Amino acid sequence: QVQLVESGGGLVQAGDSLRVSCVASGRTFSNYGMGWFRQAPGKEREFVAGITRLGDSTYYADSVKGRFTISRDNAKNTVYLQMNSLKAEDTAIYYCAARMTYRSGYVPRREEEYDYWGQGTQVTVSA
Repeated sequence: QVQLVESGGGLVQAGDSLRVSCVASGRTFSNYGMGWFRQAPGKEREFVAGITRLGDSTYYADSVKGRFTISRDNAKNTVYLQMNSLKAEDTAIYYCAARMTYRSGYVPRREEEYDYWGQGTQVTVSA
């Protein structure tokens, strides 16, 4: 079992930056591919970014490519999502998710690939 706790959400203005974090506990963090998803009001949850278990490869949704950066610190059991040039359409609840894997180079991208989810953190971007 893995527990995931997100933090760092808040209210910002368009064009601002924000970093959200997710701390994992319960298992060896470096055995998990990690991802960030988001869900806006009235919309389905969507993939934002993913990172391999060792942090050597990442993948982004087209809507955030060039603005968001996912990273991880396996010594701190933490995955980050740095969000720059935020837009009103980035407003959503942001969730981190974990997928147990021993495969190198594997970035889970679909919701059904993930085993564990955090409770989410709200990010609101005012126009």
